[in-house]
Amino acid sequence: MIDRKTLATLLTGLAIGSLGATAWSAAAPPPKGYVVAEINVKDIEGYRKYGEAAFPIIQKYGGKFLTRGGQTVHVEGPPPAQRVMIIEFDSFDQARKFEYSKEYTDIAPLRQRTSDSRLFLVEGTNDAAASKP
Repeated sequence: MIDRKTLATLLTGLAIGSLGATAWSAAAPPPKGYVVAEINVKDIEGYRKYGEAAFPIIQKYGGKFLTRGGQTVHVEGPPPAQRVMIIEFDSFDQARKFEYSKEYTDIAPLRQRTSDSRLFLVEGTNDAAASKP
């Protein structure tokens, strides 16, 4: 049988561990944010100018390309655009700040003139393994 002192020590340890786990989970970073774009380029030279202007702004807001127009295989539903790009940001808020920044909205008309595009923001998840469909 466990004596009172040992039991008190065990309960104290469990309480401290529980507080530490709560503090650790509260300090978890926010989920990543993503800009997803489907683009059909109409004017390659004009679109290149857009890309050159957009890249430093994407970097300024901490974005990094996960996909950048590589091979896409149509599996189901409407076919995807010529180019599918996914840009990752540290948070959904940061992706939104990039997309609505003055720097980016100033150059967006260049993309709109040189391509047909569909863009959207997506919030990631911190625990994809635990997420259930």
